[in-house]
Amino acid sequence: MKVNPIFNQATIKTLAATSLLALSQFALADEASLRKAIEAAYPKFKVESVIKTPYAGLYEVFMGGQIIYTDEKLTFLIAEGRLVDPKTKRDVTGERMDELTKIDFNSLPLDQAIKVVKGNGSRKLVVFSDVDCPYCKRLEQNELSNITDVTVYTFLYPLVQLHPDSAAKSKSIWCADNRVKAWNDWILNNKLPEKTGNCEVPIEKVGDLARKLGVSSTPTLFFADGKRMMGAQPYKEIEKNLQTAAKK
Repeated sequence: MKVNPIFNQATIKTLAATSLLALSQFALADEASLRKAIEAAYPKFKVESVIKTPYAGLYEVFMGGQIIYTDEKLTFLIAEGRLVDPKTKRDVTGERMDELTKIDFNSLPLDQAIKVVKGNGSRKLVVFSDVDCPYCKRLEQNELSNITDVTVYTFLYPLVQLHPDSAAKSKSIWCADNRVKAWNDWILNNKLPEKTGNCEVPIEKVGDLARKLGVSSTPTLFFADGKRMMGAQPYKEIEKNLQTAAKK
């Protein structure tokens, strides 16, 4: 959950908003000054049009190929169902979601995860990963490879509906003589262990844990302060969150 996800990318994603099919009145009241204020707040975006809707004093603003909503004083923005402070660019909704979706990191059953220590391993990071998830591999190969002084606990969470072979591969890695080496060989080099034994694999327990925590996709990351992050985010964002968590 990144701060201000709407305006920090070239293309704004489609925004969920109230239907405007019943527009019947158009007010020209202070649209010019509102357009000027928006362009001052977001100079990189061209405002195509500003019209007043019949809904609770909201204005429809067409910019960047998408529609956002605000009031006549630009005291808030509604975009992708999020509340954004236009002065500070704070994603208020995102910040609240961060708080509401935090977990108790210390309660996690880390013995059910593959433990990989990088550098001094002083910081902690949990990752729910599917062995056949391309984004999980991207996370390991392109992002986590740039981070050190962290202990990464990887919970093998095969999403068999998407990747039918992932459960068997997870068992092969977990039951290897050296599961850390087996994990790195697979996730970095696409090489499974040549020999593997029989052992108890905590796939069902991890699945129960994931559902309890609301993990529905991979990769999903959790930091020591309980904050979650979804997807193969840039390593700089991961590093920033590791530093923040270490201070708490």
